[in-house]
Amino acid sequence: MKIERITAGYLPGLRDDEVQWQLLPFEREDLRLEVSVPVLSAAQMRALADRVQQAADRHLRTMTVAEIIAVIDLATARLLDRNDPYRQQAEAWLPVVSGYDADMVRRGLTGFFKTFRAAQLRRFVAEDFANPAVLDGFQPAPKGGAVRAFGPDLLVHSWAGNVPALSLWSLVCGLLVKAPSIGKLASAEPLFAGWFARLLAQVHPPLADCLAVVWWSGAGTEEASALYERADTVLAYGGNQTLDALRRRLPVTTRFLPHGHKLGFGLIGAAAMDTLKAPATARLAAWDVMRYDQQGCYSPHVFYVERGAPVNPRAFADYLAAELANLQRRFARRPLALEEGTAVAKWQQSVEWAGDEQQLLGPVDAPWSVAYSDSLQPLTPTALYRTIAVVGVDSLDAVVPVVAAQREFLQTAGIAATPEQLYRLAGLLGAAGVTRISAIGSMSMPEAGWHHDGRFNLIDLVRMTEIEQSAELAAQPLASYAD
Repeated sequence: MKIERITAGYLPGLRDDEVQWQLLPFEREDLRLEVSVPVLSAAQMRALADRVQQAADRHLRTMTVAEIIAVIDLATARLLDRNDPYRQQAEAWLPVVSGYDADMVRRGLTGFFKTFRAAQLRRFVAEDFANPAVLDGFQPAPKGGAVRAFGPDLLVHSWAGNVPALSLWSLVCGLLVKAPSIGKLASAEPLFAGWFARLLAQVHPPLADCLAVVWWSGAGTEEASALYERADTVLAYGGNQTLDALRRRLPVTTRFLPHGHKLGFGLIGAAAMDTLKAPATARLAAWDVMRYDQQGCYSPHVFYVERGAPVNPRAFADYLAAELANLQRRFARRPLALEEGTAVAKWQQSVEWAGDEQQLLGPVDAPWSVAYSDSLQPLTPTALYRTIAVVGVDSLDAVVPVVAAQREFLQTAGIAATPEQLYRLAGLLGAAGVTRISAIGSMSMPEAGWHHDGRFNLIDLVRMTEIEQSAELAAQPLASYAD
């Protein structure tokens, strides 16, 4: 077996021989990849926090947002260039650590990186700030006086590893609000964040010390506590239990921004179910199921399909099964671990035991599963890994109270419907707790600047400082030009 070794993380001011290293092994076919991740002491973590904060004061916070966007755009252009060494690293090694099909990763990276070009980032900032210049200095407030936005004194990121390169999103958010950042690598994907930090340092060397990328095992011990004690804002991704445990260990004054498990679903109206549109809609739906094997928080678990069209919901389920079979030939599902395979088998078994209420389409041993029900079913999670339920309904309106029962887990709804249906359903779904509505086929590809979990990505990171009009007026008589 061929063995390759990579050193992960990014530690400005620390030499490799000054820290301990933990080996994370990954295997794929006849290749073993050994990733060394840095293990810092509590004292080293505090020193690292001091370094990134001081560097941000000297460099990051002296830049305008427009200048920061230009730097990110330069780095993104290199990530989109398939001849660039950083892009080549990502294409070579992210499929190994994630287990996902290499071509799926390649296409996914390209689609993801395109949302971080300059034009998209300008829209992103404008989505949160009517006047983005408030990030650069005091700006006139409509009510009088002036206002300015300040980013965190130290922003700590805790990343999940279910989707490759997920760390880029929060790192860019931190840069846009001029926050010194330290990120904690996910053991399942320990590579990309360190690569991006190095690339950023190459593109604009003054930023080299403004962020760091570290690792610790599990919840961590003294080293994690040392970092959390210094952070005024923590942005975290992961399972709900992990996030709850993290919340409880943070100081009460720390701003905590968690992004946990969510349930996605699709609504397909009769207008999309004629003999021409139904196969095309099924093809798009299959892409939403296939991308990263439903590991994203925006991935669908159930498609509710309206009756009364030339193509009935059962036929749509057959189309979907055929499209998943086609995609398996192009983008093979990653090999499942024992517990993952067991979860899929249990889900399939539960469908079979449901009797006439549900039926499983296709071979049981296929690397995808479609369950069909002709009666309204609750929104419940599938086993992931390309397992999806299709439910026939008389009216899409009837689905709203069913999904509302999962309000705390709702995020993305994909809709294929007429414009009138779209806006009416959007109002009902928004009231039920849905925070993002996309086209079928775009569920697992959020637009730049989307409001993750219905929140503002940048506003949530900043604090606003106001100069009240009374202070402006009181200053006028003290000016050198005053009578």
